[in-house]
This record gives sequence, C-alpha cells and structure tokens, in this order.
Amino acid sequence: MARKVKMAIQPPSFRPTVVGTHHAVATGHYLGTVAAMRILDGGGNAIDAGVCAAMALAILQPDMVSFAGVAPTLIYLKAEDRVISLAGLGYWPANTDLERLRREGGAHVPEGLLRTVMPAAPATHIEALRRYGTISFTQAATAAMEIARDGFAVYPLLASNIAWTAEQFARWPDNAAVFLPGGQPPKVGDVLKQVDLARTIFRMMEVERETQGDRDRKLRAVHDWFYRGPFAQTVHDYHQRHDGFVTKDDLAGFEVPVEESISVRYRDYTVHSCDVWCQGIVLLETLKILEGYDLKALGHNSVAYVHAVNQALNLSFADREAYSGDPKFVNVPKAGMLSDAYAARQRGRIDAQRAFAALPDPGYPDGAPAPYLLHERATDDARGTSNKALQPGTIYGCVMDRDGNGYSATLSDPQYDVPIIPGTGLALSGRGCQSRLTPGHPSVVAPGKRPRLTPNPSLAFRDGKLFMAFGTPGGDTQSQAMLQVFLNIVEFDKTVQAAVEAPRISSWSFPNSFAPHGYLPARLNIEDAFARDTIEALRTMGHDVDVWPQFPAENAGVCAIMAHPTTGLKHAGADPRREGYAGAW
Repeated sequence: MARKVKMAIQPPSFRPTVVGTHHAVATGHYLGTVAAMRILDGGGNAIDAGVCAAMALAILQPDMVSFAGVAPTLIYLKAEDRVISLAGLGYWPANTDLERLRREGGAHVPEGLLRTVMPAAPATHIEALRRYGTISFTQAATAAMEIARDGFAVYPLLASNIAWTAEQFARWPDNAAVFLPGGQPPKVGDVLKQVDLARTIFRMMEVERETQGDRDRKLRAVHDWFYRGPFAQTVHDYHQRHDGFVTKDDLAGFEVPVEESISVRYRDYTVHSCDVWCQGIVLLETLKILEGYDLKALGHNSVAYVHAVNQALNLSFADREAYSGDPKFVNVPKAGMLSDAYAARQRGRIDAQRAFAALPDPGYPDGAPAPYLLHERATDDARGTSNKALQPGTIYGCVMDRDGNGYSATLSDPQYDVPIIPGTGLALSGRGCQSRLTPGHPSVVAPGKRPRLTPNPSLAFRDGKLFMAFGTPGGDTQSQAMLQVFLNIVEFDKTVQAAVEAPRISSWSFPNSFAPHGYLPARLNIEDAFARDTIEALRTMGHDVDVWPQFPAENAGVCAIMAHPTTGLKHAGADPRREGYAGAW
C-alpha cells in the first residue's frame, strides 16, 4: 500500500493563493488584474503589464487616485540584476507662495487648487514603458480608456467613500458631474463613467499614432503633449484664471527622476523601497529593529509579538517625523537610520512590559541633523483628530513575468480636494496636502520641493533572487501592513493569501500625514479578529487600544506576489478587505 504523505496544515483563508508557472499579477481591483493579465498573455513583460494595470487602477479607484496623480514605482530587471526606482512624485510650482498658503489655510495646506503639485503619474508610466517596456502607450492605455469610457460597477468601498466626501466633490462642477451624477452619490452596482477622462487618454493615444518615427519618439511625443503641449496649456490657463500656482513652464520642466532604491538586509532577505521622499524607510528601519528578536518564539500575533512590532514601528515613525523629506532639500540620515548599530540602540529603548505613553523622541543616528519634534507641538485639537476616513485611499499593483522581471507601484491622489480641470476629466496631483506649513518641519513647503509621500511600494530578494513584490493602500498604515504581511511569510511560513488575510494592527501614535495631522498618543488599532484576552492584555501594558472591524477595510489592503525560492512558481494573493484580486498563469 502506498504510504500517505503528511501535509502541513495551513489555517483556512477566504481565497486560495493563486499560483502560476509563467507570470502573476495582484492589484487592488479585479479589472486591473485582468487588464495586466491580457498584456502578459499577449507577450508583454512585467513593466508593460504593470503600467497597464496602474493606469486602469486610477480609473477604478477615482475618488482616491488620479490618472494625473502620484505613482512611485520599483522595477526589477532580471537581465541586468538591477532594481530601479521611478520617483513618481511631483514638486511644488516655482510660484508657490508659502505665506499665501498660511493665510488661506491657517496651520495646514488648504484644500483646492493651491495644493497642486506636478502630476507625476503620466510621466512615470511613459518613462517606464520607454526605458523598460516593449509595447506602445496605446496598448498599455487601452484598458484605462475603455473602463473610463464604458464605465464599471461601483463597489461598496467606492460608494462609501464618495458618500463620505460628497460635499467636497460638490464644490466643483466637473468633480460633481463624475462623482455625483444627478446630484447624488452613486450606489453599489451603479455604472460610473469618466467620459472626459476617456477622451483625454484617447487623445494621448492619437498623438502616439500621429507621430512619425520609432517607438521612443512616439512615447516622447505623448509625454510632450501632456507636459509641453495642448494639455499643459489648458492647465496653465485654468490656473491663471483661478489664481493658482502652476504654469506651463512648471509642467514643461517635469521629468520623472530615475533613481537607486534604498534597501536593508533582514536575515536572508534584502528589502527595497523608494527613497526618503516617501515613507518606505519606516518599513526598512522597523525590519532592522525587529531583526534582533526571535519573532517565531514570541508567537504569531501573541501579546509579546504585537507589542514588539508596535513599539518598533513607533520608533521608526518618530524618526520619519523628525528627519524624512525630499533629499534634495533635507539632510536625511538614511544610512545611519538603517545601520545595524542604530537598530540595536533603538531596540534597547523598547520596554517588553510597557508601551510608550506617547510618540517617543527620535533617535540620533549617525549623520543626523537636529531633529524636528512636531509631536511635542501638536495642539489638543490635532491630538484628538484621527482622520480615519482618509486611510482607505490609494491603490496598488504588482507583476512578475516569465523572465523574472518585477514591477511594484502604488498609485494615489484624491479627486475630492482638488478641482478637475474642465473638459479634461483630470484633477492634477493634490499631494501638496502632505506638505507642512510649520517652520522647520522637514516637509515644509518650498518651490521645487516634493512633499513627503505615504505611498511606498516594495520589492524583496532572497539569496539574490527576486522573492516578493508587495504594497498596499492605506495612508500611514501602509508600511505597517506591509511589514506584517512580509513577516507572516518569512517568519511564520504562511501562504501568501493567508499572510495577507491574517489579522493586523496599526499605530496612530504619531502625527498623521494628512491634515490636520491628528496625533493619538499610544493609540493601537487592532482588528476584531484578535482574541479578547490579547486585546485586554495590551491595554494593561499601556496601549490605547481601538478595536477595528477586519471588514470592511480600515487597516490597508495588501497585494503581494512571491516567487517560490525552490520551485520558481509565482504565488499571488490579494486582500479581501478591499476589491483586490490576484491572477496567474
């Protein structure tokens, strides 16, 4: 009789991990995943498919993501064994008037036209295709154009978000026409169309077809139409009429920077993020702090494990608040922040029995300037403001292809706080909302300076080989959710889908990245799937525990792909807390 093989039993998950031999996709909406799969099935590479998904996702989460928003992107090229960061974040216009922002916004950057920074996403997608892709802009953008033109079914999170921000959408006619058809927020199952945006995308496709020359010349023509041609003139004229800051010269000067990523070694893994103009350094620094713990011995989601993870995160967020900003303007001590010696010092500040009563003071890594202690200046009003409604924003997508290339990008920018330029269907990036007006803050507004960004895609490697692409929406919860999913896989051997679905925590014991930058000392958000005795034990340790529902999404919505280190199979998972879905072949 044949001997039965005993299989390790995995906890159940709502969905299976999707596994393919050739390629895999995981994005924040199932139509984005389908769009990317079509490109891969047609012979495109991970970059082609990722750009296609990214543009489609901007249409599918349009309340929180603009086609002309931000798109920080990491790309891995197998043939060159190289990670590339496309810094998909725009800067403040040359005419930005800090005193005017203070007059009109008080303590915070005001909503509306004045928070506009350069729209980075189109340039990022075009540059990714031009340098590392194989298909045309038209091929990559067709899915986005069709979804905008023909519409898609409104899903629960989108319906809820639009209803929540309906008064803000109503301030501008073109925003209201899209998001409040007939004067009312759309209901679940209604078809949401973005006809003007479809026309804009189609015009970009026409420019490519009308341009003579090779693929590179055609893609540059699309870029130039948007940033130097008729579209830029339309934006310039609108800002001139409404006393905005943006000019056609600002747009003409924008090119997406192609940079090196930043990374850390965590045990047998190397984890990459975009540079310190985003919050990815929080993920990296926290991994270094936690590297000194035997996390397996603590036990998955035990009281000791949750406490250690939370306290390490709070130390990293203290450093983010004190040091992180646009490295062209701010001396960020990133090498010191990510060093082994500094991680050990930070680890020594954690009391295994007691939570920090407030955001701890920042550490002092090698090369650090005098830190900015914003949390000590937080007003009582700001301390009591959670901004929970903003956390679900943003959307994410990742791809791995048959040749071992990888793509990881987080798309964002709300369209309820910045006007849509009439006739274009586009609200330009309002990411100025994450800049500060407080003197001395590392993310204080300045012409040409980038805000400190929350979106932060990631790639991870094991033994020099691409191991994971992962990311999430969720504002300040992004690095926190990504950290837990990564540890679920590499420390606790969970399948990708089970790792994504596992109950999570998050901290809000730091100034929120979104105005009014609410700060809730010792706040620990914990999903209701945790055991009651775990929650009560954390309270006795000094954590200000707020229990959140696991569904619907409050605590991010992670998507991930893992290349199995032995078989090479692509394992993909997507978070059921949102509309995320994975696909593979």
